[in-house]
Amino acid sequence: MLDENIKLENMKSLEAYRAGLMIKPTLRNLFLELTLRCNERCLHCGSSCGDVKSEELTLTQYQKFLAEIKGDFGTDKKMLCITGGEPLLRSDFFDIMDCAHKLGFKWGMTSNATLITDSVAKDLKKVGMNTISVSIDGLEDTHDAFRRTPGGWKKAMAGIESLLRVGTFDAVQATTVVTHQNIGQLDELFKIFNEMDLDSWRIINIEPIGRAKDHPELLLTPDDYRYMFEYIRNMRIKGEPVTYGCSHYLGLEYEREVRDWYYICTAGTYIASIMANGDITACLDIERRPEFIQGNILRDRFKDVWDNKFQIFRRNLSDLNEKCSACSEKCRCHGDSYHSWDFDKNEPQLCFKDILF
Repeated sequence: MLDENIKLENMKSLEAYRAGLMIKPTLRNLFLELTLRCNERCLHCGSSCGDVKSEELTLTQYQKFLAEIKGDFGTDKKMLCITGGEPLLRSDFFDIMDCAHKLGFKWGMTSNATLITDSVAKDLKKVGMNTISVSIDGLEDTHDAFRRTPGGWKKAMAGIESLLRVGTFDAVQATTVVTHQNIGQLDELFKIFNEMDLDSWRIINIEPIGRAKDHPELLLTPDDYRYMFEYIRNMRIKGEPVTYGCSHYLGLEYEREVRDWYYICTAGTYIASIMANGDITACLDIERRPEFIQGNILRDRFKDVWDNKFQIFRRNLSDLNEKCSACSEKCRCHGDSYHSWDFDKNEPQLCFKDILF
């Protein structure tokens, strides 16, 4: 375990830094939800993607928007994060990303990889993809049942192999959503990923949002959480490229032990997102409520929205809840992640106090 005093000092500095971001936010990660269509039907999907019809921005609208972003913000230290749905379902996907690449943007993608072949991987390289994170949510039978896609595991693994064969991407990562049903498969998954020589493995817990609310049997127990974080920490002690996601304050014992830095929710201060229909919000995992839509790129200039709105995200959630406000950890937690806050009850849906610390 890292020195406790050093952790406290670092987190105190981070608190001051976060306070500065609330006053002067800095756009770093811009998420583009290209579509809500998906060829899988995952039981945990926060956006309820699948065989759905929804409004989608056109290629011309993306070209105009990306040129505007470059003009207003530049491309230095900016990352486009491409997501969906499954982004590769768009017939004009490569035209959109070729535009982003030629404008000088770095970009990465989240994908289920079922549509990736050697040819697709080569095309991804041509249009400048830097990183990709592929969802692998358990061993074959577990993955296919969780994502409700027979044959999905084999297709996804073949897609990863194609990405690795083409090579020269900055990072090819696997992401696993840990549930009560697959938590016992972590060791076997690591052996598979290690043999494939993936760049990293990101482990995240299933969140009580989206479709997961309809499947409480998948949610982790306190013992599951403790096992998961001990597993990640032990793997990192061994020098393995395993990390926990960005979500949640984990308490003094686990902060900086299971990921490269300390918890901070940057929704609306580092992060903004453009939904498939052009709506502007912070993190795409946040509940889709009208008050969180800050504008739409078809009628609003994004920079005006970023500079003059987003106040709903630039506050401490802990101030909204009496228990959180009185908590000794509020200066480090701030009410935890926006995406797992219950805005009807004004309380966190997931808090690791009394579970981890």
